[in-house]
Amino acid sequence: MVSVTPKARNIEITAEGLQEDLARLEIQKQALERELAAVTAHLGSVQRALSALQALMPESVPPAPAARPADVVAEVPATVAPAPVPSAHEVEDGAGDADRAEDGSVPGDADGSKAYGKLTEQILAYFADAGNTDVRARDVASALGRDADSGSINAVRSTLDRLVGQSRVRRVGRGLYRAAKR
Repeated sequence: MVSVTPKARNIEITAEGLQEDLARLEIQKQALERELAAVTAHLGSVQRALSALQALMPESVPPAPAARPADVVAEVPATVAPAPVPSAHEVEDGAGDADRAEDGSVPGDADGSKAYGKLTEQILAYFADAGNTDVRARDVASALGRDADSGSINAVRSTLDRLVGQSRVRRVGRGLYRAAKR
């Protein structure tokens, strides 16, 4: 039987840890790529809408010059929610693109506007049903079907933290949330 030296064992443990990190980072990379694709699509729809609106404006008003990316970020109001990111299943099937009209709206929207705040509404509805029980963000994400990757779970965590700040949900412990008392 071959004896393993402490140095060899430390190298083995480090290698195992790095392999786990690599797998986690690959999943995170895929989630970020999906989010980037959604932001890019949203940017395109906003640019098309702006062009259409500028075409309708009177000729006396010159169109605004194209903004640099840094200017665009600075002009976005803090209350605008990010564009919804398609789930891994939608990305694989391509269903996320088929459900959207050319202008970026979701079929069934009478006014063509996007359904921002949908995650917030889903979380609040979940807590309305959960009653007076303590739940973890991962449980909320699972109940909403958003537990496919860490990016989706983190979106739920971020929304929960924002709702805690608005006193719409209570934090009752580390990682535990409960519906706010009314």
